[in-house]
Amino acid sequence: MARRFSSINMMRLFNDNRLTQILGTEYPLIQGGMAWVANASLAAGVSNGGGLGLIAGGSMLPDMLREEIRKCRKLTDMPFGVNIMLMSPNAAALAQVVIEEQVAVVTTGAGSPGKYIDGWKAAGIKVIPVVASVANAKRVESFGADAVVAEGTEAGGHIGDLTTMVLVPQIVDAVRIPVIAAGGIADGRGIAAAVMLGASGVQVGTRFLVCDECTIHDNYKNMVIDARDIDTLVTGRSGGHPVRSLKNKLTRRLLDLEKNGASFEELEEITVGSLRRAVQEGNLEEGSFMAGQSAGLVKKRQTAREIIIEIFAQANQVIGGHL
Repeated sequence: MARRFSSINMMRLFNDNRLTQILGTEYPLIQGGMAWVANASLAAGVSNGGGLGLIAGGSMLPDMLREEIRKCRKLTDMPFGVNIMLMSPNAAALAQVVIEEQVAVVTTGAGSPGKYIDGWKAAGIKVIPVVASVANAKRVESFGADAVVAEGTEAGGHIGDLTTMVLVPQIVDAVRIPVIAAGGIADGRGIAAAVMLGASGVQVGTRFLVCDECTIHDNYKNMVIDARDIDTLVTGRSGGHPVRSLKNKLTRRLLDLEKNGASFEELEEITVGSLRRAVQEGNLEEGSFMAGQSAGLVKKRQTAREIIIEIFAQANQVIGGHL
């Protein structure tokens, strides 16, 4: 006979776990570290809403990151973090900034954080790398990571090959640290599924693109809200750097060039600056509107707090009704 949980136990399932203790948050949720998108305003909004907001440091120079961290501190007294893309030429300098500014959490992507982890942990910073395979998860655990984000290919931006459904349980089985599910999660049903797969929490990106605290161009927000289930494309596979974005003239052009054997350099020349054009200018033809497959689930603008409360209430309802 299936075991039923009371509503109190449902809340304990979400809140009384290792992840919220590591993060110092009300809910076991991390906001995605979306380059050019995740600034102090968004990070503070999510942290004030009960999750862990992130500032995306990958596209920033060190002084800019420092400024955003200090802005965020003026907007929230809750924990927040910084995401560092390790392929950035400024990664070492950014890694030092988060130490000097005593950031609570660092998440990493696009490379191995091994040479930075000791310094971060010595400074009392929690380290949570984003991984796309079991091997990577086990490697960063051996380096001393506090948790991992297991990100499936459904996610927006730079992606791996495995889906969230198959990636998360395999990583849960392979490591002892908490696993945060990411990729395709935009409502309470996704959270409920992540819990059933063994995850200790979730990372949400695309849903927060349309929150009030997100400062991207309205054209970007409208594209997400209007998106259907089939409205994302993956470009860059030919060069080994796949990226998921909403369909537009740019993505179709890139796919055509890839099919015709265009070089990495040719593709890069077209894409340089395209994310900034989407975020700041709302350029519908030449912008790279990165978003996950969950965009089809996003239908309205809300505050970050409203989103978080809504999706966790739905998760409680879904799980309570099916166990």
